[in-house]
Amino acid sequence: MNFSLVDSLLSQAIGAVTPAAQLVVRQHGEQIYAVAVGWLAPETQTRPADDKTLFDLASVTKLYATAAFMTLVEQTNLSLDTPVSAVLPEFSGLRPIQPYENPLDWGKTVSVSQQTGQVDAGKITFRNLLTHTSGLPAWRPFKDQPDAESAYQMAFGTFFSYLPGERIVYSDVGLILLGAALARLTGLTLDETINQRVVIPLGLESTRYRPIASSPKNENIAPTEFCRWRGRRMVGEVHDENAWRLGGVSGHAGMFSNAAEVALFGQSFLTAALLTPATLAEMTRLQAEFGAVRRGIGFALWSADPEASSNPFSPLTFGHTGFTGTCLWVDPQRDLVVALLTNDVYSGREGRGIAEMRVQIHRAIVAIVDAL
Repeated sequence: MNFSLVDSLLSQAIGAVTPAAQLVVRQHGEQIYAVAVGWLAPETQTRPADDKTLFDLASVTKLYATAAFMTLVEQTNLSLDTPVSAVLPEFSGLRPIQPYENPLDWGKTVSVSQQTGQVDAGKITFRNLLTHTSGLPAWRPFKDQPDAESAYQMAFGTFFSYLPGERIVYSDVGLILLGAALARLTGLTLDETINQRVVIPLGLESTRYRPIASSPKNENIAPTEFCRWRGRRMVGEVHDENAWRLGGVSGHAGMFSNAAEVALFGQSFLTAALLTPATLAEMTRLQAEFGAVRRGIGFALWSADPEASSNPFSPLTFGHTGFTGTCLWVDPQRDLVVALLTNDVYSGREGRGIAEMRVQIHRAIVAIVDAL
């Protein structure tokens, strides 16, 4: 296969969109393309990225937490329709509907719904969390709490931002609650739970959470943004502020990996290496839809929006993106897995080109594999 167009697109992106990138493409169970480009020290163009470089996966972490949860659904009497309060009794009682704090413009708020009244948190199910239809706000400033315990208490007691099922609001809060539930269910820490239930069974040697201050200074990790809140560039510490406050380990963000292992993780959803075909069918069928947004269990599903990262693939596609510039997409129709990891947030959160870059590269990959 001739991946010269993909090589060219990646080359053009380095320095213009992102300092570094890894891309792995798998088809029919085999790796057919792998590349690492760019620099870990972009100002001096030194320390080249390689295939072992670890990237902050950001919200791609949510898929690992979801997979761990689904192993418990298969192995215990837990169900997607179990109320979250059955595991986290702190998450119960009537809560108001109100605007939430804006994560991209601190000090301002976001109003989702004109509805007023209250929501009974005790009726929210794990399916609601994993389809992002729970009514929970997208974000809360857990970062401003003094410690992880206080942050979790804030999550357990959070208000709602719309009536459950009324729409889809992609919510970090819901996956933070899922992570807390996983730890409560297993009696292990969340990182130990995901390690034992997902990472070790799939033979992923480099995929892991990186708790605060766990990384040597010059370890092979792609740096992310200079954080104004923490006063330093993030290298080997989770970029997401709320995940950082939770000790670097959360259901919504915190994992690091390389593209080869992310692609292997994606491959497991085609081969049923971790979960049964029936479970995978439930996770990847349309569970909720609002506008162009379509959700499975944990997964974002293919979107008809031509600017969506998933759009170049077939309508059966499922996967996830991450705020730091990462994504994983699985296209069952083509038996194709694409893992594209970047650290494009290195230069900040404004004026980013990662969305266009993803679509261009995904279109090129589809054209290459379809030409065979």
